[in-house]
Amino acid sequence: MKHPLKRALELLLVPLAAAIVFFEQVLIRMLNVLTAALARWSPIAAIEAWLKKQPPGIALCAFVMPSILILPIKFSAIFFAAHHRFFLAIAAVVIGKMLATAIVARLYVVLKPTLMTIPWFARVDTWFFYWRDQAYAFVRSLPAWQRARAAIDRVRLRLLELVSALFAR
Repeated sequence: MKHPLKRALELLLVPLAAAIVFFEQVLIRMLNVLTAALARWSPIAAIEAWLKKQPPGIALCAFVMPSILILPIKFSAIFFAAHHRFFLAIAAVVIGKMLATAIVARLYVVLKPTLMTIPWFARVDTWFFYWRDQAYAFVRSLPAWQRARAAIDRVRLRLLELVSALFAR
């Protein structure tokens, strides 16, 4: 029998971990598609081409810059919360986080070859993705995750059947 504290922590942390894994996968996938489409716009494509030619130090600065640029949005969230505009505060945090995540994810794709020439960055990158993949594997092995995944797959299949039936006419 499991210790009550361990059971309570599992009940609290496992759904949180599953939600984080799910939202990260879905949001990152959607944001990658969106930023890749945006990168086809010639001014963005020119900036990316310029960034690819930069030395590792400048690439690293460009990679961390979105985290700094998002600070005004975080300060606006604090301002909204201080003035009891909690919906605006939450919206500012969510929009800011999505914007920063989209930019950092795109910069990672663009700058990864250059960033991996920095030895400590390559070690941290390898370490981070190893542990992230371990956490994902753990969450995916949970029965609750597998049941939810099966339910989502059934709904997706049913929606595909409905859509294809509508367009088959």
